[in-house]
Amino acid sequence: MSATVIKYDSEVGRWEPNARGRLEQAAMELYVERGFEETTVADIAHRAGLSERTFFRHFADKREVLFAGASALQEHLVSAVASAPESLAPMDAVASGLHAVAALLQERRGREFARQRQAIIAANAELRERELIKMAALAAATAGALRRRGAREPAASLTAEAGIAVFRIAFERWVTGKQRRDLSRVIEDSLHQLKLAVAAT
Repeated sequence: MSATVIKYDSEVGRWEPNARGRLEQAAMELYVERGFEETTVADIAHRAGLSERTFFRHFADKREVLFAGASALQEHLVSAVASAPESLAPMDAVASGLHAVAALLQERRGREFARQRQAIIAANAELRERELIKMAALAAATAGALRRRGAREPAASLTAEAGIAVFRIAFERWVTGKQRRDLSRVIEDSLHQLKLAVAAT
């Protein structure tokens, strides 16, 4: 009985172990080396040892390498706010959500990836605008979660906006600071600073 010869398509994803991770790593390396605007999808795929077709299986365009986790982060934040104890005040519920997001970011990405990503975004106006849109979406989703907890307007939106501002500033302090502090601790310190500032007014 003759053996059956099976031919595999080189484009089949299962024969490309960790393709997404390889593409992310290649893209970040190239964005740092050449700049975001000077890097093409073909460059990223070539550096990763994959095809452009494989790239587009995982990312809509080269920007999505930097923003692909936005939806998951938003869902994680909203879920954590929603599941916070009912006895918590709105700002404390948001704080609970921010700490959950901090844990997720550190587990999945780490400070070095976040630092590189932040530098790439800061150097490109289009990416900065995209990041602002992401933050606005986070604030809107958080406000919705607070309303479902019973918070009224404008308190829900004000609290959500304040919480996302705390997250944005804490995140920047985390990636640019010389001390390697846990992101959750930086968020806690930023929340404390906000409370002091509000109390002083």
